[in-house]
Amino acid sequence: MTEDTPADSVTVDAFPHDSAALVAWLTTLVRNREYGTLANLRRAGGRTNAHIRAGWYGGDAHRDLFERMAFLFALYHQGRSKAAYGYGSLGAAAARIGDGAGRGPDNPGAQRLVDRVVVSRRVPWRHLQHTVVRLRSCEELPPSWTRLTEDLILWNDRKARIAYQWSVDFHAPLHRTRPPDGPRQDA
Repeated sequence: MTEDTPADSVTVDAFPHDSAALVAWLTTLVRNREYGTLANLRRAGGRTNAHIRAGWYGGDAHRDLFERMAFLFALYHQGRSKAAYGYGSLGAAAARIGDGAGRGPDNPGAQRLVDRVVVSRRVPWRHLQHTVVRLRSCEELPPSWTRLTEDLILWNDRKARIAYQWSVDFHAPLHRTRPPDGPRQDA
């Protein structure tokens, strides 16, 4: 800054979001068995230091969303010693919910859950939480945490059509919803 430039004319670029860095930090918490920090992230009501740190990955515009994503991640990983990066969209993950009687669209509970998620105008945090809990209880992999974060950032973008895409992924034929070949994305 020079003497000719007034201090209040300096512009500061907004801090951008980085969902991949958030997921890298969260999976490191699981790998390093930092259960206290993960427990703090599961405290939905309070703003703990862990929530604040997660929010910084969201930049100026998405701080709250990133804090809530960290909550969902910590909820899924409660009691787990291996981090699950997940794969696919939330719709593809919801297609894995169920039991021997039926999965995905063939499971009435999974169908109702997806219906509640995709009709929401605002980000359906409560229903997302229920989806993550159901995936955990069915011992199924979660959606890609990075993709889920990016999808939620675009939730209200009509051109992105996130809810529609999740519904398409949920109803996709079974062979399209399987995990990719190769090693599972459990780090």
